[in-house]
Amino acid sequence: MAGILALQGGAATLLWILAVVLVIMGIVSIVRGGVLAGIVLIIVGLLVGPGGVSIF
Repeated sequence: MAGILALQGGAATLLWILAVVLVIMGIVSIVRGGVLAGIVLIIVGLLVGPGGVSIF
């Protein structure tokens, strides 16, 4: 929990951008037919984002 609270400014913004890119890539992958890869990318994107559940 302390790690999440320590993220401020640039680090949190960078994680948000990375999470958004991963989720968008996952959606595109699902649309193109790669369902498993798309689901994995979306889950990783949700785990990377600083809000809610975060692995950092």
